[in-house]
Amino acid sequence: MKRRTTSSALRRRALAGLAATVLLAPAARAQTTAAPPASALSNAAQVPTGPWSLQRAVDYALAHNLNVRLSELQAQNNAQVLRQSRAALLPSANLSASQSWQYGTSVNPLTFEFQSNTVRANNLAGVAQVTLFQGFQLRNTIKRNDLDYKASLADIEKARNDLSLNVASAFLQLVLAQELVRANQTRVESDNAQITRTKILLKAGSIPESTLLDSQSQLATDELNVVTAQNQATLARLSLMQLLNLDASTAKNFEIEVPQFPDPDEESPLALDLDQTYQSAAGRLPEIKAAELRVESARRGTDLARGGYYPRLALTGQVFSGYSSVRTVTSIGNDSTARRSTFFVNNGGVQTPLTVTTYQRNIISLPQGFWDQLNKNLGQQIQFSLNIPVFNGLQVRTGVQRSIINEQAQSVRAEQARLTLRQSIEQAYADARAAQLQYAAAKRQVMALTLTQRNSEIRFNNGLLNGTEFNITKNNLTFAESNRIQAKYSYIFRRKVLDFYQGKPLSL
Repeated sequence: MKRRTTSSALRRRALAGLAATVLLAPAARAQTTAAPPASALSNAAQVPTGPWSLQRAVDYALAHNLNVRLSELQAQNNAQVLRQSRAALLPSANLSASQSWQYGTSVNPLTFEFQSNTVRANNLAGVAQVTLFQGFQLRNTIKRNDLDYKASLADIEKARNDLSLNVASAFLQLVLAQELVRANQTRVESDNAQITRTKILLKAGSIPESTLLDSQSQLATDELNVVTAQNQATLARLSLMQLLNLDASTAKNFEIEVPQFPDPDEESPLALDLDQTYQSAAGRLPEIKAAELRVESARRGTDLARGGYYPRLALTGQVFSGYSSVRTVTSIGNDSTARRSTFFVNNGGVQTPLTVTTYQRNIISLPQGFWDQLNKNLGQQIQFSLNIPVFNGLQVRTGVQRSIINEQAQSVRAEQARLTLRQSIEQAYADARAAQLQYAAAKRQVMALTLTQRNSEIRFNNGLLNGTEFNITKNNLTFAESNRIQAKYSYIFRRKVLDFYQGKPLSL
């Protein structure tokens, strides 16, 4: 009897803990919910001071660019999806509790008898379930999500590489624009000096006044070229600052370090094994890796869809109990009722009455207590459930066919990524080679036109050449010098792109 009482007490405490957990779990979760993390994109970042080198600009852009940040957030989201798919292998456990009131005629939820009372009822339950077999869908989901997560990590690297190349391009565009500004300013200074000499010759009567007017017209043209070059430099600076995610307030103090570049003709003629460069880049670049990972993910998606053809087996365990306010228990009261019975006893042939008094305790019905009912109504259940798909409106079949199509599409995208990489390498090589040849030709042209311009200047100063012809020689030299500068920086950028494809660090 003592052992039974102890067991009953333990069960009562377990039920009390179950009820308390169900009732207090929502509040506990509400109190322990972590506050959302502060945004990583705070505007409080300190902008570096001083001239910006290319490496400094690339590092700052990688730390503050929004597209890179979005790629990182997408990878974090895929990591959580992968974590959730792994957790799907674990059993699920849930607690539930309910309280209801029933008025008028109703069915007692515990005795299933019709009664006409106001009934308050409580139901408590704890259910745990584990999936034993689901056509390998859980495993394939984990493998697919793991591949998607790795592909998103490769996307981050691709975003960083694209940003680095864009920053390098914008950086070189700004260097080119600033050099064009300096070249045009030099021409303006030369025009001013030429106008000064022309005025002296005009006073001496060596040249006509139209020559001075031609020189002043050339000065106005070159001043316009300076303004145009300055505008281009401003736009190039703005483009670079936008890639760095800098606001306009730092534009006045934004300067770059201009590195010293060797002339393209000082290097040997550009020669590159395109196939070897492609093979090296394809095995290293993240966009190719991401495309291949997505092909593998699509294959896992096909296996996942085929899992819908298989049966599903699950194991469920349940513990439940309940309480009803109309549930009663029979008890023997302290009061008793006396009953007198008379019997006739044969006493020597004479029937003698004999009165017997008996006492019977009163039996009463009392409401059964809450914890007692939870203890006595406690039940357990173990259930195996098997679901065999037979026909579901071709949902599984069409799902498999769509997964196969997606797998083929991902294969095409991967092949397209490899083709794009090969074409980009070929185009960069062709552009670099053309820019190197163009620079050499432009340099020879500049040297030739420089001699022509010097000869024209001597003839102009001696009155043997009119101003229009002299300005033509100057403009030809200006055009050739501009072509030389542009060919130089075009070659430098294309050469850096080829270095990037070969796995070399991006630096100037």
